[in-house]
Amino acid sequence: MSDLNPCMTCGACCAYFRVSFYWAEASDGGGLVPAQLTDPVSPFLRCMKGTNSKQPRCTSLEGEIGSKVSCAIYHHRPSPCREFAMSGEKGEENEACNRARRRYGLPPLYKDMLFHTSLDAATSVLTAVQSAAK
Repeated sequence: MSDLNPCMTCGACCAYFRVSFYWAEASDGGGLVPAQLTDPVSPFLRCMKGTNSKQPRCTSLEGEIGSKVSCAIYHHRPSPCREFAMSGEKGEENEACNRARRRYGLPPLYKDMLFHTSLDAATSVLTAVQSAAK
């Protein structure tokens, strides 16, 4: 993946899914996720505040979905956030990613899109396509 990561402008997954995880990932259980940003789901599960509702949006998501977003606790985010793969990452499409993007009117991401190559390779491909069009 390159610096052209579309997750920096998306954020749809943070406002589509309930982010549930084992309670011990929270700071009061010895983990890194700030406990005050979580809600209990069961005796063994917690979720990120804002994600256990009919119209979820993680309270740690900053910015406008589809424009420019960031995670206020990126380095302390729970395992579901760390493990959620952007569609096309490692050459595999993630239907869950594309489903969340669809909810916000964003186009799907595919494994062969240019942002999954290095910046130099993407520039070379674009230059070749533009030269061929002349």
